[in-house]
Amino acid sequence: MSDRLQPGDPAPAFTLPDADGNEVSLSDHKGRKVIVYFYPAALTPGCTKQACDFTDNLELLAGAGYDVIGISPDKPEKLAKFRETESLKVTLLADPDKKVLDAYGAFGEKKNYGKTYMGVIRSTIVVDEEGKVERALYNVRATGHVAKIIKDLGI
Repeated sequence: MSDRLQPGDPAPAFTLPDADGNEVSLSDHKGRKVIVYFYPAALTPGCTKQACDFTDNLELLAGAGYDVIGISPDKPEKLAKFRETESLKVTLLADPDKKVLDAYGAFGEKKNYGKTYMGVIRSTIVVDEEGKVERALYNVRATGHVAKIIKDLGI
């Protein structure tokens, strides 16, 4: 389990397949701000709500200079189904071996109903134009999170 990122840390570089199997790298977005959000599983209620919220606000975020990338441990085929089923416009990346989730501190110990287990920690990392962490938010809620980010970023 990796340490959580802090503002000012360099954002860990990554290259992952998107829903169509095309490789996408964080470095592809150099010169733009990037909101990287980590979610447990495609096609689940909370993750769907969050992905739809990002899609609904994509124009607003893009207009303010932000790209949005969602990362989960799902395989590209499941991400493609998620995108089509929910008409998502955000870039969805597959991290089945959880290397990027771990590098960003978004995979670790969770507690639910008194049980402790390893899982994806719903997290959002805002990366600046230089590839440094601007904000690192962990254990965020699926509902209302996008509105909070927009407010916090002053968009």
